[in-house]
Amino acid sequence: MPRLGFGVYQNYTTHESVLEAFKAGYRHIDSAQAYRNETHVGSALRESGLRREDVFITTKCISKTHGYESTLRAVDVSLERFDLDYIDLYLIHDPFKGKEMRLQTYRALLDAQTSGKIRTVGVSNFGVSHLEEIRSAGLPMPAVNQIELHPFCQQKDIVAYCLEHDIVVQAYSPLIRGKLDDPIFAQLAAKHGREPAQILLRWSLQRGFVPLPKSATPTRIHSNTKLYDFSLDVDDMRLLTALDKGKDGAITWNPVDAV
Repeated sequence: MPRLGFGVYQNYTTHESVLEAFKAGYRHIDSAQAYRNETHVGSALRESGLRREDVFITTKCISKTHGYESTLRAVDVSLERFDLDYIDLYLIHDPFKGKEMRLQTYRALLDAQTSGKIRTVGVSNFGVSHLEEIRSAGLPMPAVNQIELHPFCQQKDIVAYCLEHDIVVQAYSPLIRGKLDDPIFAQLAAKHGREPAQILLRWSLQRGFVPLPKSATPTRIHSNTKLYDFSLDVDDMRLLTALDKGKDGAITWNPVDAV
């Protein structure tokens, strides 16, 4: 899995944006059934001329498709929309619908993995209690947990659990939906001669996360990849980590406490 992904949530020019992302060097695209753009991601991949094995495709099933049989159907629908033979990573998009439906959905994805339709099984927006359900059921732990994650909302308990159980943490909304006016961001951007967005993405990478920035603006798509020729020092990291507001820092639905 590439350490930097390109998110396509609320992207209304997905085909064009994904092609631009490929030009910028992205090889990891994060989609979802709820985004209604799997078809556009697939068409961009075909038009790009890239080899299928060189691109990592993620999608997700939303709660309305949860349940064993409905999840198996959802996987087939995604494959048809992407026009792919397999999906690299399939996530349960949210923990709604309760414990029984979560486990049914998870078992369906494991079976889809066994059949070769998906390569890797993961979850999204799962709190510690949801992850514990999987472990207690004796099932393989998810490879990935994708959660809202940025300096204002660091989800420390979930991150600690994932690290303990070798679960990769993907960070959605790593750029706080463009709310980059905190003076600390400006201070560090000036120090390193970078944009605030690059500072936040670099923080995410140095924390060991897989950030998933999104943009429909070509210049932003490219600039968000310029992260590997500088690093944040210990003091920089400390300043950013000190901005955590816990759950009050969330700027999305963040349903990690769903029952």
